[in-house]
Amino acid sequence: MSDLIIKGIYRDRLLDAGGQSVFDSEWKSNLIVTNCRVLLAGFMSNETTAHGIQNLQVGQGDPAWDTTPPPAPPLTSNSLVDNTTNFTIQVADLTLQYLNDSDAIVPGPTSRIEITAKLGPNKPSPNIYNLREFGLFGTLNNQPFMIDYVRHPVIQKSGSFTLERRIRLIF
Repeated sequence: MSDLIIKGIYRDRLLDAGGQSVFDSEWKSNLIVTNCRVLLAGFMSNETTAHGIQNLQVGQGDPAWDTTPPPAPPLTSNSLVDNTTNFTIQVADLTLQYLNDSDAIVPGPTSRIEITAKLGPNKPSPNIYNLREFGLFGTLNNQPFMIDYVRHPVIQKSGSFTLERRIRLIF
């Protein structure tokens, strides 16, 4: 019996006030955490309290990660390291789209989903905000359940810049 592979990738683009790209991370892998599988089991069991993507949280992480690369997060992660200054983007402000095997947007359910978040000017702060981590969250039994998690080198987002974060989940 082979394990079900659930894969996640992400790409960040930082755009200046004129819309010009000043940073592009290219596509990188992210971590699908254990609770994603628990949440999927809740869907399959028809749990009425199982809800898919509800928000994307971004955080400043640990400033020590600027000199020492961040350690790989544990599979059992269910929150960001930075629980005090994280910024939440609700699902209504995210764009969720199905993709086919060629990454083209299609209208119906597929085994691939792309989530796009835009942190526009002055979000999460009009000052420089140091982003070092993010996570996608669903809910089960009215509790937040992390779906995927990334720790990355610092991205300094000034108030006039826009960060476009695209996340792909492949089931």
